[in-house]
Amino acid sequence: MAAKLNFFPLGNADTLRIDLADGQKVLVDYAAMRNGEIGDKRCDLPEELRRDLNRAGRDYYDVVCITHTDTDHCKGFGDFFWLRHAGKYQGEGRIKINELWVPAAAILEDGLTDDARIVRSEARHRLRDGKGIRVFSRPERLKKWMQDEGIDFESRKHLIVDAGRTVPGYDKTGPEQVEFFVHCPFGWRQNENTVIERNEDSIVLHATFVEGGQESRLFLASDVNYETVSEIVQVTRHHGNEDRLLWDIMKLPHHCSYLALAPDRGAEETKPEPDVKWLFEDQREAGAVIVSPSNPIPAKGSEADQGVQPPHRQAANYHRRITNADDGEFRVTMEHPSQTNPKPFAYNVTALGIALDVAAPMVSSSAAASTPKAG
Repeated sequence: MAAKLNFFPLGNADTLRIDLADGQKVLVDYAAMRNGEIGDKRCDLPEELRRDLNRAGRDYYDVVCITHTDTDHCKGFGDFFWLRHAGKYQGEGRIKINELWVPAAAILEDGLTDDARIVRSEARHRLRDGKGIRVFSRPERLKKWMQDEGIDFESRKHLIVDAGRTVPGYDKTGPEQVEFFVHCPFGWRQNENTVIERNEDSIVLHATFVEGGQESRLFLASDVNYETVSEIVQVTRHHGNEDRLLWDIMKLPHHCSYLALAPDRGAEETKPEPDVKWLFEDQREAGAVIVSPSNPIPAKGSEADQGVQPPHRQAANYHRRITNADDGEFRVTMEHPSQTNPKPFAYNVTALGIALDVAAPMVSSSAAASTPKAG
């Protein structure tokens, strides 16, 4: 089977399910945002995920990655998953997690509440237990926390993955046919900062898929801002790993916020900082796809257009322009579902590149698109 990337319409919130070539299922973030009110076009995430798992004959995910603990990335975590740290999260019908991926910040941050606190409790429990966990980056304060908790760091360091490394257990030549490269968080920056910056200390991944001998690349940018994107570009280029910044499909950072491009919004279009511009314009493959996990882009002069929250029209104008110039696609998750059919959409990894799954329930045949490789 070929890998598939499944995006869910959840408002300004993130969930992506990656179905791998060997049948593994990787869930990146979980945000059950639908409230059931009339007119709510956000999908029923628990229902959609359970339907897929039932079809696959399983009650677990191989991996659940919580990129950071903002509500729009973990809402409903404690209601949906079977968790190891407390019996009240182990009822019938809950979905199990073989391996939980979290940034170091999710373990270290104090003052968390609700689902963020539940994520932290589960991650800490698994780290103490020494299994079923991957922690991304190892700042000195993580070592200090482990020491204070009586956890032997040396016996757990194989569970920690630093930026600039690949995630163990995934190989382009293996049956899974994918490799995950870690761009963020940076342990050194967490050592410099006295306060955890949740968005900037989140997990940023670059996935390389292989199908029919052809490589396709997915960039998952979490909620980082332009400064962190610039640091990712500079560090990666310094180490001669520019190929780790090539992309066929980009999950935009922070719901199409202008702050993921530059400090200034601009009147009609955000002008990206130089390193960000290089990533978006020079590293995109022909026909590349940008997915904005966000509310619809506001119309000029509308109330939403005047607000501070993303999505920002000026950022979207930039992304649309460079996408149109490259014969690509700019797709906003909440611009597609209807009130009666708020379903996810998917892209298939094919031997010709990334292609929109025309069998997805909310996509008509006239909307089909693909991004075949040049040459």
